[in-house]
Formats: sequence, C-alpha cells, structure tokens
Amino acid sequence: MSVLVYTEINKGRVKKASLECINYGAKIAELTGTSVTAFVNHANQDQLEEIGLAGASKIISVKNDALKSDSMLLSAAMEQVAKLEKSKIIIFAFDVNGKAIAPRLSAKLKAGLVSGAVDYPVINGDSFEVNKIVFSGKATATYQINSDIKIIALLPNSFPLTSGQNNSTIVDLDIDLANVNSKIIIKEIKSDNVVGMIPLPEAELVVSAGRGLKGPENWGIVEDLASSLGATTACSRPVADLHWRPHHEHVGQTGVAIRPNLYIAIGISGAIQHLAGVNGSKTIVVINNDKEAPFFKSADYGVIGDAFSILPKLTSAIKKFKQNQN
Repeated sequence: MSVLVYTEINKGRVKKASLECINYGAKIAELTGTSVTAFVNHANQDQLEEIGLAGASKIISVKNDALKSDSMLLSAAMEQVAKLEKSKIIIFAFDVNGKAIAPRLSAKLKAGLVSGAVDYPVINGDSFEVNKIVFSGKATATYQINSDIKIIALLPNSFPLTSGQNNSTIVDLDIDLANVNSKIIIKEIKSDNVVGMIPLPEAELVVSAGRGLKGPENWGIVEDLASSLGATTACSRPVADLHWRPHHEHVGQTGVAIRPNLYIAIGISGAIQHLAGVNGSKTIVVINNDKEAPFFKSADYGVIGDAFSILPKLTSAIKKFKQNQN
C-alpha cells in the first residue's frame, strides 16, 4: 500500500506542480507509515531521476501515446495503478488535468475528493481533515474525508519544493486500455505557452497588466519588466476580451487562479472577480495612476503614478541590480 501521485511531463520537464505533489505525498506517507509511488507517462532518465529526488520511493513508468491528452483514458489508467498498488491515498495537482482526472477517478473508486487543498491533512484514525480556500479566497474551509480511499488535489505553489536522495525503484508497466471506451475525440492540440516561459499556475513571479496600458501596442514595457525578472506575463479579463492579449494569460475568477510569490499588477483596477484569482499571491505590488483603485486595499506595496514612466525605470533598476550581483 502506498500514496499514489499522478505525475506529469510537460514540454520536456517534470511539472513543478507534480514535484510539489510528490513532496506533499512524501509527507503524508511519513505520517501514515507508507511510501510514495509516482505514476508517469513518457519520462526519460533525467526526469525519472528528478521524480526520485522529489521523494518517490517507486516510479511506475508507462509509455503510451494514448495517455498524453485523453482524461478518460488517464483516469482509467490511474484506476488500474491504484488497484495494483492498493493505494488508499491519491494525490493530484489541482490544475487542468487534475481537475479532469481526479473527479472521474473519485467516481470509479468511490473515493472522497477534496479539490484545491492548501495544507497537509490532519489525520484522525481513518479520517482526514483537509483545508481548502473558499469564497473566492476570503475564507478557509475544513473538509472531512471518511471514505476508505481518499483523493486530494493540491493547489499549485502551496508549498516550496524540496529535494533529497534518490532511492526510487523504477517499474515499467503496460497499461491495458483495450476495454476502455473513451468518448473524447481530440482533433487538435494547441500550445498556449511561450517557449521558455513558465506556465501561469506554476509561476513564482507574475507581471500582469490591464486596460491602463491603453492598447496592445504598449505591452512591450510589460514584457520587458517580466523578462528582467524572469517572470510570466498575465492580464485582466477585459484585456483578453479585447484581444490585446491571448486568453490563456487571463487571471482571475473566470481565468487562471494563481498563487505566485510575487504578483505585479499594472493598470488593473482590482475588481473582485480579478482578486478572486490572485489573492493567494504571497506579495502583491500594484502600480496605478488612480489612487482610489480598489486594488490598493489588497496590495502589500502600492505605487501611484504613470506606468509608462515607472515601468522603464523599474526594469532598468532591476537589470542594474542583477548586473551588480554578478
């Protein structure tokens, strides 16, 4: 019996959210006196090494092209592995794939599921108490899981990554999907990430802008600032709706929910729908020329002024600081 962790490879690397889940699973395994088994598809030797360093005692490695994008097949594969390992605790990242696979697996295994967990469970015998954020980030609720099998989907960037020794055992497995009738038809896969840029759910540094930039032709100063920091770019919903920026950059209640270490909001008023998706950020910096902007009430640091003047100066200062560090 082991803690089973769904592990994902994306653009040639192990997803940060997956490594975080392995860390999380390792802590639960320590509390329950078990071990961690990671399930991964199409991982190379370096990626398997990274998974082992994150805390997996056993890695079930499969190579199946059908599992790359079909959540119904992935849930069937996870069901087979969970039964093979006799796993009573299963961990996912609360991201696009986790949101699609975990509920299906919960139904298949009759398992209790808490999505968006932000803390380690409190274990009382066979019962787990798990905290998650509710009411658009305004409160924390405690959910109790009493089922025999328990599934937890961890909100990305809730814990810092740790790495130890790699003592993992790698097991190659052929998944039998012959009797699985998937109703999903994949016609096309489009990548929504700029090469080299960390996906928003995993980003620790995010630079975001709103209609205060006045038009898409002015986004260069935002991208320059993001580049100087090594940050991922984002935007408000009105900007995405106006097609100034691609929709995958939209953060907020109806977009991507993020929890970076630093969130810089430029020319964004701070409507409650936007705050709902970013108020888990560790530090929020707001730059706006309207001193009455609601976002200032949620900011750790606020700068009142013209972004077109402030951003080039801030970018220059960051570059100079980094040069001096070298």
